[in-house]
Amino acid sequence: MSNLRQDAWTKDEDAILAEITLRHIREGSTQLVAFEEVGEKLSRTPAACGFRWNSLIRKQYEKAITEAKKVRKERNRRNGKHFASQSSDHAFTFNAEVTSKNERVKNLSLNEIILYLQQLQTEGPSAKNLESENKALLSKLQHMKKENGNLKNKLEKISKEYETVCRDYKEILQLMERARKLTEVPVRN
Repeated sequence: MSNLRQDAWTKDEDAILAEITLRHIREGSTQLVAFEEVGEKLSRTPAACGFRWNSLIRKQYEKAITEAKKVRKERNRRNGKHFASQSSDHAFTFNAEVTSKNERVKNLSLNEIILYLQQLQTEGPSAKNLESENKALLSKLQHMKKENGNLKNKLEKISKEYETVCRDYKEILQLMERARKLTEVPVRN
């Protein structure tokens, strides 16, 4: 993905974005994973895909999103991942504010929360890997800053030496010019 596109989105690209994102919703995957897949397919950044989805496409597919969530819920129920009681007396929901352009309130069921936490648990090792990679990069950055400081000191020292050599060279040239003038014999007619 060396050349990332920055041109306008076409209807076909919007359709691909919607299709892949809805598939990920149905399968219980995250939208972030969907945006990465779309980004690779369309040579765009996942951030650009997410922005396009949240700012425009999502509004056009509200019914399809609801259906995809129903399919996901039924699929999870069939797979034995439905942990909460199915009776309405025991169904727990709470309101969580979702930050989006329209700041809508979304009802989350206990099942959805559990599924989310399970995904976080499976993604945990990758987060730990990122954390250790981050620490290694910070250490490398500190080392590079120290090395940069040392190189700046060396450059400053060499620059001063160079200036000294240039001054000495000019003084030698002046001395040689005076000596040449002293050795010249005046020509008499």
